[in-house]
Formats: sequence, structure tokens, C-alpha cells
Amino acid sequence: MYTLDSSGLRVLTREECLRLLSRAPIGRIVFTDHALPAVQPVTFRLDGESVVIRTSTGSKLAAATRHAVVAFEADEFDVDRRTGWSVTAVGRARAVRDPDEIARLSELSPAAWAPGERNHYIVVDMEQVTGRQITHA
Repeated sequence: MYTLDSSGLRVLTREECLRLLSRAPIGRIVFTDHALPAVQPVTFRLDGESVVIRTSTGSKLAAATRHAVVAFEADEFDVDRRTGWSVTAVGRARAVRDPDEIARLSELSPAAWAPGERNHYIVVDMEQVTGRQITHA
């Protein structure tokens, strides 16, 4: 049996959220830029219960997320069937500086879609993870 929220959406367990995140190719990171909310699509991978994002060292994303609390969201929808899911995670972002961790993450991390060098890793340790699913019209 599963739980429904007040809108009639199925509430996902943490385990279900992690499983769905592990198969999503694109997510969105929400951070603060000049005291305003900013959202940026990113390729990512999960490393246990952490989101790994690869970006360039001098990017706005790399600068804005150092030791910041951020949100991360991924989803998938089938418009014809009117089904889908959305998972949101909140946690503290950190820049990876340890050479051994960088080497390990370089094997794990996704290929960048955008051009240019992507040699900077951001890890978001997910503290809160929530998700909802629409299972039928």
C-alpha cells in the first residue's frame, strides 16, 4: 500500500526516489546567484546518496554552490499517458578537492553535453529527499 498526498499524488519512499534519480539523465540544480534563486539544467550521476555534477572550474555554478545549501530536482513525464514522477533533494554542495576522490568521480561522472572542459566536481550530499508520482489520469 502507498500513501497519497493532498493532491492525490503517490508519495515516493526515499529508496524509490533514489532508484528514479539513478536512471534520469538530466536534473536541475537550484542555487542562489546574487541573492536571487537560479536554476540550471545539469547532467549528473548518483554516488550512493549524493548527486555528482561535473562543471568547469570558473563557472557560475561552481562559484555559487561552494558550501551552499542547494536543491536538486529531476523528473520524467509521459504526456500522452498523463503519468510521471518528480524527485526533489536538498543538501549542502561541496567542491571536490581530494585528488583520489576526483579520480574516482571522473570514472563515475556523466559525459558533459555542453562544450568545453569540465574538470570541476560538485557533490550534493542529499539530506532531504522527497518525491511524487502520477500513476494514472
